[in-house]
Order: sequence, then structure tokens, then C-alpha cells
Amino acid sequence: MTRLVLIPLPGNEAMAEQLAALLDGEVCAPEMRHFPDGETYLRLDIDLHGRRVALVCTLDHPDTKFLPLLFAARTASDMGAASVGLIAPYLAYMRQDRRFHHGEVLSSKVFASLLSPHIDWLVTIDPHLHRIHSLEAIYDVPTRVMHAAWTIAHWIAHEVDKPVLIGPDQESVQWVDEVARTTGAPVVVLHKTRAGDTEVSVSKADLTPYLEYTPILVDDIISTGRTMIATLNELNAAGMKPAVCIGVHGIFAEGAYADLKAVHPARIVTTDAVAHITNAIAIAPLLARGIKEIMV
Repeated sequence: MTRLVLIPLPGNEAMAEQLAALLDGEVCAPEMRHFPDGETYLRLDIDLHGRRVALVCTLDHPDTKFLPLLFAARTASDMGAASVGLIAPYLAYMRQDRRFHHGEVLSSKVFASLLSPHIDWLVTIDPHLHRIHSLEAIYDVPTRVMHAAWTIAHWIAHEVDKPVLIGPDQESVQWVDEVARTTGAPVVVLHKTRAGDTEVSVSKADLTPYLEYTPILVDDIISTGRTMIATLNELNAAGMKPAVCIGVHGIFAEGAYADLKAVHPARIVTTDAVAHITNAIAIAPLLARGIKEIMV
């Protein structure tokens, strides 16, 4: 069988190279530029007839990435690729899965309906599944959801002495509990109240038994950072040691990283699902396992 062709969209070259080494694949970066009017030019300079193709594109800031991704997928199909899959370490548009107010777009379903016709399979890491319990409920292609909890737990075990895991809200329980099962660390889950996109408060908790522990905040997404900032303020007020903040996906909206650092955590750590200075946990092996499973 011919080698898998990995096509990285801009910014995904390093991940594609890691995956190629793990999967004995071949990397072919597309030629891409913009015309003066802002339209995208894209060319795949490789013979793809009868070959298996995997596009590599993490989907933070998805609005600028979506059309080039579709152009690459459609072009690979037009060139006779046997299959075209998508490796999206971070999968966007999972938050709006219901209408909270009249007239709101169900962007998760719309995005999935636009992407599904152009790919044959999808592999991702810890998408924000809240009310949607399976990606295949909205995507019309086979999917593999890989979980970073064990990888995060392995990092904690090697980097942190005497950790206590802090979940900033009930949504974080799924991440925190899974990491706790692997590390054996105790868990404290707080309650979050959100008054808007950037206004967050968390409940007080009895942290007295854990003052000699290093608190580890674990969440799936660090976007505005407000949830972690509110949690850090609570931990600091309780006299806890400086905390380690861990996010699966470090989105870091404008100013979020600086704001989070200003609260003086011991360290801010993310996986490399989204490229950022905080990347310390590699997820290419997880993705490679998912790709092998789905391509059997």
C-alpha cells in the first residue's frame, strides 16, 4: 500500500512532520498565497491518484482557515485521491450546540454539515462535547476522538510533586477525574458562575487540607482565561502554593496569556494541539493511534 500523504495547511507543518515519522507517511505542503483582492490560491504539487490523503489543520481561528481547508480537500478528491481525511487536533465550532436565544445559529451543526461532504474521516483531540455526546451525531463521516488525559497525567507525574487536581467547574470534571484516576491525586471541583463571555466567578471551597500540595488546574480550553484567573484568585486567597495551569487546547484570546500570567501561576502548560509558547505536552502519538484505527 502506498504511503499516506499528509498535507499540512499553513502553521501545521511541525505536526505533519511528527505524524509522518510515526506513520511512515509523506509530507507535501501545499503552495498557497493570496491574490491582491484577498482570495486564496492553492496548489497541490503531487500525484495523488489512488493515494490516501490526510489534511492536517488545527482549527483555532477557523474562519480564516476554513476555505483553504475545503479547497485542499476538494482538490485532493479531484486529483483522484482514494480517500481524504482530516486531522484537526483542535476542532472548532463545538460550543454553540443549542439555541440559547431566539435566532441564534446552531454553528456546530452548520459547520459539520459544510465540512462533512469534503472529507472521508475525522480525527481530533478532546472536542468540546457538552450536550453533543458523539461527533457522529453531527458529522456524517467516521470520527475518532482521542483523549489527552493520560498524556497530561504522565506529564504531571514526572513534573509535579504532591499534586492536587482542581476542576474550575462541573464541565471540567470529565478531564480532572480521568487525570486523577491515572495519577492518584486528590480532586477538588469548584462551581463556576458566568455572567458573560469575560465575567466569571467561582465558588469558595475548603482547601485547608491541601495547603502543602501543588494545585493543578486542568481544563479542555483556555480561551479568555477568565475561568482559570478566577480559580487562581480563589486558590491564592486560600493560601495555596502557586498553581500549574494545564489546558488541552491553548486558544488564548487577545491578552489572555498576559492576563493569566499576571495572576502568578507557577506554570502555564498546554498540549501542542494549538501552537503556542506554552506547549509542553505532545499529542502526535495520540493522533497517530487514532489515524491507524480509523484507516484500518
